[in-house]
Amino acid sequence: MDGYTIAIDTREQRPYEFPGAVVMTLPTGDYSLVGLEHRVAIERKSKADAYSSLGQGRARFRRELQRLATLDYAAIVVEDTVPGFLRRPSHSKMNPRAAIGSLLAWSVRYKVPVFFAGDRTHAQALTGKLLQMYAKYRAEVFHDDLR
Repeated sequence: MDGYTIAIDTREQRPYEFPGAVVMTLPTGDYSLVGLEHRVAIERKSKADAYSSLGQGRARFRRELQRLATLDYAAIVVEDTVPGFLRRPSHSKMNPRAAIGSLLAWSVRYKVPVFFAGDRTHAQALTGKLLQMYAKYRAEVFHDDLR
Protein backbone atom coordinates (compact mmCIF):
# COMPACT_ATOMS: atom_id res chain seq x y z
CA MET A 1 0.00 0.00 0.00
CA ASP A 2 1.45 3.22 -1.15
CA GLY A 3 2.79 5.84 1.24
CA TYR A 4 2.69 4.03 4.55
CA THR A 5 3.60 0.75 6.22
CA ILE A 6 1.12 -1.40 8.09
CA ALA A 7 2.23 -2.63 11.52
CA ILE A 8 1.02 -6.01 12.78
CA ASP A 9 1.10 -6.73 16.49
CA THR A 10 3.50 -9.49 17.59
CA ARG A 11 0.67 -11.10 19.60
CA GLU A 12 -1.63 -11.41 16.57
CA GLN A 13 -2.34 -15.15 16.31
CA ARG A 14 -3.55 -15.32 12.69
CA PRO A 15 -2.11 -12.19 11.07
CA TYR A 16 -3.36 -10.82 7.79
CA GLU A 17 -0.84 -10.50 5.00
CA PHE A 18 -0.14 -7.00 3.73
CA PRO A 19 2.70 -6.20 1.30
CA GLY A 20 5.62 -4.63 3.16
CA ALA A 21 3.97 -4.95 6.58
CA VAL A 22 6.18 -5.15 9.65
CA VAL A 23 5.60 -7.12 12.82
CA MET A 24 6.10 -5.12 16.02
CA THR A 25 4.62 -4.81 19.49
CA LEU A 26 1.69 -2.42 19.35
CA PRO A 27 0.41 -0.58 22.44
CA THR A 28 -3.16 -1.55 21.55
CA GLY A 29 -5.00 -3.26 18.71
CA ASP A 30 -3.79 -5.77 16.15
CA TYR A 31 -3.01 -3.47 13.20
CA SER A 32 -1.73 0.09 12.93
CA LEU A 33 0.59 2.26 10.86
CA VAL A 34 4.32 2.47 11.52
CA GLY A 35 5.03 5.78 13.26
CA LEU A 36 1.36 6.26 14.15
CA GLU A 37 0.93 3.37 16.60
CA HIS A 38 -0.33 5.75 19.29
CA ARG A 39 -2.88 7.34 16.93
CA VAL A 40 -4.64 4.56 15.00
CA ALA A 41 -5.44 0.87 15.61
CA ILE A 42 -7.70 -1.84 14.29
CA GLU A 43 -8.69 -4.74 16.54
CA ARG A 44 -9.45 -7.95 14.60
CA LYS A 45 -11.93 -10.45 16.00
CA SER A 46 -13.00 -13.82 14.72
CA LYS A 47 -16.44 -14.83 15.96
CA ALA A 48 -14.94 -17.32 18.43
CA ASP A 49 -12.48 -14.72 19.72
CA ALA A 50 -15.21 -12.09 20.05
CA TYR A 51 -17.39 -14.42 22.12
CA SER A 52 -14.42 -15.33 24.33
CA SER A 53 -13.55 -11.63 24.74
CA LEU A 54 -17.14 -10.81 25.67
CA GLY A 55 -17.38 -13.73 28.09
CA GLN A 56 -14.31 -14.96 29.97
CA GLY A 57 -12.08 -12.13 28.71
CA ARG A 58 -14.62 -9.38 29.31
CA ALA A 59 -12.54 -7.27 31.75
CA ARG A 60 -9.45 -7.45 29.52
CA PHE A 61 -11.50 -6.59 26.42
CA ARG A 62 -13.07 -3.61 28.19
CA ARG A 63 -9.57 -2.33 29.03
CA GLU A 64 -8.65 -2.78 25.37
CA LEU A 65 -11.63 -0.67 24.34
CA GLN A 66 -10.67 2.00 26.86
CA ARG A 67 -7.18 2.16 25.28
CA LEU A 68 -8.64 2.20 21.75
CA ALA A 69 -10.91 5.09 22.76
CA THR A 70 -7.86 7.29 23.45
CA LEU A 71 -6.65 7.08 19.84
CA ASP A 72 -7.46 9.43 16.96
CA TYR A 73 -9.16 6.50 15.21
CA ALA A 74 -9.83 2.91 16.22
CA ALA A 75 -12.21 0.22 15.06
CA ILE A 76 -13.10 -3.40 15.67
CA VAL A 77 -13.39 -5.60 12.59
CA VAL A 78 -15.35 -8.83 13.08
CA GLU A 79 -14.77 -11.69 10.63
CA ASP A 80 -18.47 -12.53 10.36
CA THR A 81 -21.85 -11.20 9.32
CA VAL A 82 -24.42 -10.02 11.85
CA PRO A 83 -26.67 -13.07 11.18
CA GLY A 84 -23.63 -15.35 11.46
CA PHE A 85 -22.53 -13.68 14.69
CA LEU A 86 -25.99 -14.30 16.13
CA ARG A 87 -25.35 -18.06 15.81
CA ARG A 88 -23.38 -18.76 18.98
CA PRO A 89 -20.15 -20.75 18.56
CA SER A 90 -20.24 -24.21 20.12
CA HIS A 91 -17.64 -23.37 22.79
CA SER A 92 -19.70 -20.48 24.19
CA LYS A 93 -22.71 -20.42 26.47
CA MET A 94 -23.19 -16.67 25.99
CA ASN A 95 -26.54 -15.52 24.64
CA PRO A 96 -25.87 -14.18 21.10
CA ARG A 97 -28.15 -11.19 21.65
CA ALA A 98 -26.21 -10.31 24.80
CA ALA A 99 -22.92 -10.67 22.88
CA ILE A 100 -23.94 -8.35 20.07
CA GLY A 101 -25.61 -6.02 22.58
CA SER A 102 -22.33 -5.68 24.49
CA LEU A 103 -20.37 -5.01 21.30
CA LEU A 104 -22.81 -2.32 20.19
CA ALA A 105 -23.12 -0.72 23.63
CA TRP A 106 -19.35 -0.52 24.02
CA SER A 107 -19.05 0.80 20.47
CA VAL A 108 -21.26 3.72 21.47
CA ARG A 109 -19.74 4.19 24.92
CA TYR A 110 -16.12 4.17 23.74
CA LYS A 111 -16.75 5.64 20.26
CA VAL A 112 -15.06 2.67 18.60
CA PRO A 113 -17.07 1.45 15.59
CA VAL A 114 -17.65 -2.25 15.04
CA PHE A 115 -17.63 -3.50 11.45
CA PHE A 116 -19.04 -6.91 10.58
CA ALA A 117 -16.95 -7.70 7.51
CA GLY A 118 -18.61 -10.99 6.53
CA ASP A 119 -15.55 -13.24 6.50
CA ARG A 120 -11.78 -13.24 6.96
CA THR A 121 -11.01 -12.18 3.38
CA HIS A 122 -13.29 -9.16 3.56
CA ALA A 123 -12.10 -8.34 7.09
CA GLN A 124 -8.51 -8.18 5.83
CA ALA A 125 -9.51 -5.93 2.95
CA LEU A 126 -11.55 -3.70 5.28
CA THR A 127 -8.68 -3.46 7.78
CA GLY A 128 -6.28 -2.38 5.03
CA LYS A 129 -8.77 0.12 3.64
CA LEU A 130 -9.50 1.68 7.05
CA LEU A 131 -5.77 2.17 7.67
CA GLN A 132 -5.33 3.56 4.14
CA MET A 133 -8.21 6.01 4.67
CA TYR A 134 -6.78 7.13 8.01
CA ALA A 135 -3.37 7.73 6.40
CA LYS A 136 -4.98 9.69 3.55
CA TYR A 137 -7.11 11.77 5.92
CA ARG A 138 -4.18 12.47 8.22
CA ALA A 139 -1.97 13.49 5.30
CA GLU A 140 -4.69 15.89 4.06
CA VAL A 141 -5.33 17.42 7.48
CA PHE A 142 -1.78 17.54 8.83
CA HIS A 143 0.12 17.54 5.53
CA ASP A 144 2.13 14.57 6.77
CA ASP A 145 4.35 12.49 4.59
CA LEU A 146 4.21 8.98 6.01
CA ARG A 147 6.88 7.58 3.68
